[in-house]
Amino acid sequence: MTPSTTVRSPLRLYGRDDELACLGSLLELLRQGGGGALVVAAPPGLGRTALLRAAADAHRDRGPVLYATAASTGRAVPGGGPVVPLGPSPAFGPPPAAPYPVTTPEALVRRLREPGAGGPLLVCADDAHTWDPASRSALALTAGRLGPGSRTAVLLSAADGTAFPGLPTLHLAPLDEAAASALLDRLTGGTPLGGSRGADLGPVSGAAPGAAFGTVPGADPGEACGTVRSAGLGAAPGPAPEAAFGTPSGADPGAASAAAPGADGIGIDPVVRAELLREAAGNPRLLTGLTGRLTPGQLAGRTALPFPLPGGEAVLAAHAERLAGLPDRTRALLLLAAAAQEHEPDGAGADALLLLRAGARAGLPRDFLDRALLGATATEGLLQRAGSRVHFAHPLVARAVLHHAPWPHRRAAHALLATLLAETGDRASPCAPSTPSPDAPAAVPRLGPAVPLAALVQRACAAPGPDAALAARIEAAAGGPLPHAERSAALARAALLSAGPTLRAARLAAAAEQAGLAGDPSRARALLARAGPRTAGATGPGGESAQGLAPYVHGMLALRSGPAADAREALLAAAALLGPHDPRRALDALLGAAEAAWAAGDALGYLDAMNRLGRTPPEAGLEQYRAGMCAVLEGRTAEGHALLRHCLDPAGDPGAPAALLRAGAAALVLGDVAAACRAGARALAAVRTRGPDALLPQALEHLAYAELRAGRHSGARAHALEGLHAARRTGQPNSSAHLHAVLALAASVEGPAEACAAHAVAALAGAGPHGLAQAATLATWARGRADLASGRPGEAAARLAPLVGTGPGRGHFAARMLAVPCWVEAAVLGGRQHEESRELHAAVDEFASWAARTADPGAPAQLARCRALLAPADEADARYAEALAHHGRAGGDFERARTHLLYGQWLRRRRRTREARGPLRDALVAFQRRSARAWADRAAGELRAAGEPVGAPRKAADGPTAALTPQQLRIARCVAEGATNREVALRLSLSPRTVDHHLRNVFAALGIRSRTELARLLAG
Repeated sequence: MTPSTTVRSPLRLYGRDDELACLGSLLELLRQGGGGALVVAAPPGLGRTALLRAAADAHRDRGPVLYATAASTGRAVPGGGPVVPLGPSPAFGPPPAAPYPVTTPEALVRRLREPGAGGPLLVCADDAHTWDPASRSALALTAGRLGPGSRTAVLLSAADGTAFPGLPTLHLAPLDEAAASALLDRLTGGTPLGGSRGADLGPVSGAAPGAAFGTVPGADPGEACGTVRSAGLGAAPGPAPEAAFGTPSGADPGAASAAAPGADGIGIDPVVRAELLREAAGNPRLLTGLTGRLTPGQLAGRTALPFPLPGGEAVLAAHAERLAGLPDRTRALLLLAAAAQEHEPDGAGADALLLLRAGARAGLPRDFLDRALLGATATEGLLQRAGSRVHFAHPLVARAVLHHAPWPHRRAAHALLATLLAETGDRASPCAPSTPSPDAPAAVPRLGPAVPLAALVQRACAAPGPDAALAARIEAAAGGPLPHAERSAALARAALLSAGPTLRAARLAAAAEQAGLAGDPSRARALLARAGPRTAGATGPGGESAQGLAPYVHGMLALRSGPAADAREALLAAAALLGPHDPRRALDALLGAAEAAWAAGDALGYLDAMNRLGRTPPEAGLEQYRAGMCAVLEGRTAEGHALLRHCLDPAGDPGAPAALLRAGAAALVLGDVAAACRAGARALAAVRTRGPDALLPQALEHLAYAELRAGRHSGARAHALEGLHAARRTGQPNSSAHLHAVLALAASVEGPAEACAAHAVAALAGAGPHGLAQAATLATWARGRADLASGRPGEAAARLAPLVGTGPGRGHFAARMLAVPCWVEAAVLGGRQHEESRELHAAVDEFASWAARTADPGAPAQLARCRALLAPADEADARYAEALAHHGRAGGDFERARTHLLYGQWLRRRRRTREARGPLRDALVAFQRRSARAWADRAAGELRAAGEPVGAPRKAADGPTAALTPQQLRIARCVAEGATNREVALRLSLSPRTVDHHLRNVFAALGIRSRTELARLLAG
């Protein structure tokens, strides 16, 4: 489309740029005298009607429009619905009194041609899948005949593409997170009216500025999906029984009639935002309905969210319309499948074998069950088999099935499933009979002590209202050794059965804790939002637990995804609330607060949390860890190291992931990197075997960092990449920042430099807002080491100086010493040795003190290398020899190669060229063995400068630079990067006069006259 033919609509759609472009192409083809057909296929609520309205609105100023809508019943009827002619008038006329009969292709063609004599004709048939088969066939045949010269285009909307095979189909996907979030901002007033625009088809010449899609006759006002308005979604008849007790105490009773708050411009709580986006699943109509039924207090997070969220009734009803025409046995199987998902975690589907048994027990024919569960043809594609699981093609279909099933049928389905689960003992969790809560009704029957949790949840789904005894049994059974996601689902169901608001809030908080451990923080936050804000002085069963557990879960979630300082304060507060009645969680809260302080680089905060832990002495192994870490940070190093050595082989459960992670941390503080690698590998194996899933990113991070310290950079990179994927999957951005820092360190050795920079930038982007000093220190160290590898010591020194100094930019207390050797090397090679002599010697002295206390075998070698760099010429030789001797005892190819490189470079600078070749050759081979490409290039350049051919340098085999010597090429590249002659001299250990001499020869050899020409030549 050219600008002269662009048409626009005043209406806003979100996330539909590609779809609108496709419609625009069809309209442009129509304007040029052509024709064609397109089916817009999507489940209810995704905006297929809105797209047809946009096309009709965009075209009506250029020619006539026929707009056909489905019959209000949604059933397949002859003619399908009214056909409304829309002319160039800015207002759409009322629908005719009776639908126009369409039965044959010829009749439809005649009808289409009647208003089309004056211009190109656009036909929009909405919900055409509901037409009777004869009318659909006629419409498909007629649309398929359209082509060049027909001057007619047909747009059809359908629930799926199977109703019109053979026609081009545009399938609408759910809105992505960005588009759904933008729509939610608009609905809640989060974005001003003049803010970012949604996609459209452009302004219509002469169209009223306030025109809306809602003026299309016969259209469902709730189908304006993604448009800027709030649909009032009425309640479906026969609400689900849990609606009677699903709204937590404190919810605003006016929520059901609240209008969309966009006009009020109120803010929306991040947790509420996440729950609305999660519940809507990219369905704009559903998101509009859910938002419109919440009060301002609920949107702002001041009032607990109701459960289930109201406002989705219209979308569920639209999905249910398709179910009404299915055979009885198909609807019965769908009900069983939807009910069988209720005791499973979100997205897990249903057990196919359980469904097969339930269907057989319900009297469904076996051949039908086989076809339905294996081929999905008997259910018209609504059910899909994946291994041993059965899933609905769309999750809203399952919700529609449950929502619109008659309550007696639904209760019978749950009772049948509960019976089958109890008979087989699936996931049985024996539990002693619980004492009923004071609010338990006297007539509640007792349940057996060994009923499986899944069966209890199914019985809960069949309960007509609160059931304190059943809720208590579910809570007790959920304490067994079950997957955290299942425990969370069960506890949430127990909360629904709880009559008292305090006990309900406690169980919701417990469900949120389990969801967090399962690696689903968004669900955990949603459950906390249902619990509502904590009420001071809460009384009743579970009151004390409700007060402390919710802050504890908030703090643990913030530890992985929020500012570290906020997490520390939240967990300290939670520990104080939990201490008197839940010492285990109080202990975990204090350990979490200490971890947050460590990540933030707050040594005093770490000591405060660990000292509070000592007021209630934990078990022996943990007490030794606590006392040892405190002693080290307080300067009592020998005492602390003695205590920490006892933690390297944890007592008690040898496979407990938390104890193994503490063992790895203790080993790193000791400097015993081999023990840290062993503990990290054991911790990872324990997490993979026993969970929880939320701990997987930390286990991989600890192991990767230990491998970095041990010089196993390839293994560290592999584990860190896996950890990064796990952190993203489980919603832990803080862990992502730490893992990006580890990957940046690995890339600073193995390259490429671009990967190191990208990971460092990502780490700093997450570390800055959340105050993660450790990740920031490691990422900055990685950038500095990469600068050294690339021969840019000046930039490296500028990055590293604040980390190792004593000013405001000082690095993390546990990591800054590791960067000292790199800073000393960068400062000396960058020519800053004299101007920063005092700072350099002070840093080396501090590093010497640290090296004397640590068991890290590489520390003495790095200390000797630092002293060699700062030593006068008559001492440096011996210092380098001392460093290499230490390397020989400690191992570690990479650091030994760096010492060889610096020693050979120093020898070459002293014109001891023949002696320099040996160390430089050793450095090159070691770097190549470690796949440290940038470091190998630097060593190869030094070796060539020492007079030993190493092979053709990169990009020198052909092209204009082939005539340059290796030294000239190195100088030319440095100059092309923007370095001055003095900077090149410092980088290559040459004198400025030598650089100037070589640069003149480079200009002469290449036939150029300026540095700009040189940069351009090398870039090309």
